[in-house]
Amino acid sequence: MLLDINNHTVRNCLIQAEFGIERESLRVSADGSLARTPHPFESHKNIDRDFCENQIEFISDVFGEPEQVNQQLLELQRLVNSRLKENEEYLWCFSNPPKISGEDEIPVAKYTGSLQNKSVYRQYLAQKYGKIKMLFSGIHLNFSFTQELVKTAFEQSEYSNLTDFKNNLYLKLAARLTEYAWLVVYLTAASPVSDDTVGTKSNIYSSIRCSEKGYWNHFTPILDYSDLQSYTGSIQKYISDGNLRSVSELYYPVRIKPRGANSLENLAKSGINHIELRVIDVNPLTPTGIFTEDMKFIHLLMMYLVSLPEHEFTGIQQIKAVNDIKSAAVFGNGHIKFRAEKVLDDIKNFTLKNFPEYSDIVEYQMKKTQSGNSYAEIISRRFGSDYMKKGLELAREYQRSVGYV
Repeated sequence: MLLDINNHTVRNCLIQAEFGIERESLRVSADGSLARTPHPFESHKNIDRDFCENQIEFISDVFGEPEQVNQQLLELQRLVNSRLKENEEYLWCFSNPPKISGEDEIPVAKYTGSLQNKSVYRQYLAQKYGKIKMLFSGIHLNFSFTQELVKTAFEQSEYSNLTDFKNNLYLKLAARLTEYAWLVVYLTAASPVSDDTVGTKSNIYSSIRCSEKGYWNHFTPILDYSDLQSYTGSIQKYISDGNLRSVSELYYPVRIKPRGANSLENLAKSGINHIELRVIDVNPLTPTGIFTEDMKFIHLLMMYLVSLPEHEFTGIQQIKAVNDIKSAAVFGNGHIKFRAEKVLDDIKNFTLKNFPEYSDIVEYQMKKTQSGNSYAEIISRRFGSDYMKKGLELAREYQRSVGYV
């Protein structure tokens, strides 16, 4: 196992963790079409856009509790709502975009000055992947263990260097999480309904952005998790071969990130700071797009994964992991449902033995496997008959309920 959870001190430290969220949304006008106005925030550290100008990206600070993350997301929404109200605009509440009349509606993010290269890069993405695909919004969850946990586990390890130990811990955990990312997709998929203009009929996929139609490179990357130098080298090879423009173009379910700039140079120099999980849909059933129960389950999943025996994450296994994610994004996949029930049973037994205070979090997830209880099934029933009309009504409702600064 990656960590000795039988050790009382390690187990106590595992209960503490650090969370951050990046949540994407599109701005829409009163009729539900994409907003045509410029991005309303130019210099706010927690509010940005990613690919297009009519997008809002909320970037939370790092917190020790999921409830704190969601509280900040609500506060940021209130601030954004105050600006959007001036133009009668709203935040679209779904991962899938609203009705799109054409790519002319999708202006690439207009960065200026020293950031102008970010716009050049996004123009490259638009040509390579198409603008519509880049509209699919998601949630990226950034996770790290506490420094106390890393230091405690290091002192009981055979490593002589704390940085090497930390890098190895996160590398192996990232590999394991990639293997189990299909489970997160199955439990959090929340985008079964879409407008016909995106090219995919409703109720085929529970998550279009995680499906075969979604946000993937034109090839399946094979990464080397044996050590940090090998990992960065395996990504650099794809950049040198021209398959990727930069590490930011690695559309992979799990990324390993340094503190600060997301570059291979910074990662190699500074080491691993946290893991980024990228397969979570924006959930329209809650204003923030993500339930605290799901963040807590991902924490529990991390604790479960570090308790498993170590093994090599081969190229064949990596390809299977990606295919499992795409399979989990298919609406009503019975095979995936069976696998999820089995893994959740294992996690439940693990939890009862080691972290009984998390038992209700496991039960929350297990209920989703019962017929009609998954997020995708609930959303399909609620929004399946008139996606655009009901979606706009929800956007207005959330703007009223969340309020303004």
